[in-house]
Amino acid sequence: MQKGIIGKKLGMTQLFDENGKVVPVTVIEAGPCTVVQKKTVESDGYQAVQLGFGEVSAKRVNKPAKGHFAKADVAPKKTLREFRLADISAMNVGDILKADVFAAGDHIDVVGVSKGKGYAGTIKRWNGHRLRESHGTGPVARHAGSMGACSTPSRVFKGKKLPGHLGAERVTIQNLTVVKVDAENNLIAIKGAVPGPKGAVVCISDSVKA
Repeated sequence: MQKGIIGKKLGMTQLFDENGKVVPVTVIEAGPCTVVQKKTVESDGYQAVQLGFGEVSAKRVNKPAKGHFAKADVAPKKTLREFRLADISAMNVGDILKADVFAAGDHIDVVGVSKGKGYAGTIKRWNGHRLRESHGTGPVARHAGSMGACSTPSRVFKGKKLPGHLGAERVTIQNLTVVKVDAENNLIAIKGAVPGPKGAVVCISDSVKA
């Protein structure tokens, strides 16, 4: 059965495997998540479940959201995310999902919002290389360089890698591995890095390519 859960990135640490090798891991506080809505092909045209994560005061929820939570008879949640799963027959509105939906060894995809870097140049944003810093090149060693040909085509092609806003965009890291699950404290240790700063909300689901 496909699985999904919402979590909060706590930071990175390291664990040791059975051979004594160091494994860098990201620790995620996964759940508890409440099923707030169940979408079906008959009513919505597709099949999905909406999960809620994190407590929030009722006075910080707007009127439409209050009605949405009241209809499901669940407490207001800070974050809502939708998961399209192949089989949702076993899930019902009000069910609680915890970190133990995943187990060590599972392959997962993690979706998050990357750290915002602000306005960045071509070197930092696109990993371009510098010009030579001798023979009269400066002071433009870190500039974009040539924009293209002259009279033909007399324009800059769309998609050219230029300076601009870097980061703060939705990123999916695929095929990560669950190293350890602490069901009692709702913690999941994932091998490698996941997008976003500490405290960022991430969505974990079964890997589509595993």
